Amino acid sequence: MILWFTIAQVAVAALAGVLCVVLGLAGRRPGDVSVGALALVQLLLVAQIVVAIVAPFVGNAPTGDLLEFWTYLVSAAILPIGGIVWAFVDRGRWSVVVMGVLALAVAVMVYRMHVIWTLPSAA
Repeated sequence: MILWFTIAQVAVAALAGVLCVVLGLAGRRPGDVSVGALALVQLLLVAQIVVAIVAPFVGNAPTGDLLEFWTYLVSAAILPIGGIVWAFVDRGRWSVVVMGVLALAVAVMVYRMHVIWTLPSAA
């Protein structure tokens, strides 16, 4: 993984998570801001999938458990999609809070993916 891209992903996911939680607790329903924030998190995860495929071929091979890394990455890529679907099905304020919690979970998962990629024994 690329350090600056990991930092950017964690920052964007954390900001999107806090934004959605605050908007949801303030009573806002899903809208362009909340769904757009989660869509940006999803876009960065898709870019991370591309980076994870290309990186070993250009000399940035993982040192940790590759199966664990890909399990985290695929799971993290599913979370924002589930949150956006939830927001379209349940148009209430709690769906925005759920999207925020999912974005915060993605931030933690991306950090863990970086640890798995860079440390030999990340267990």
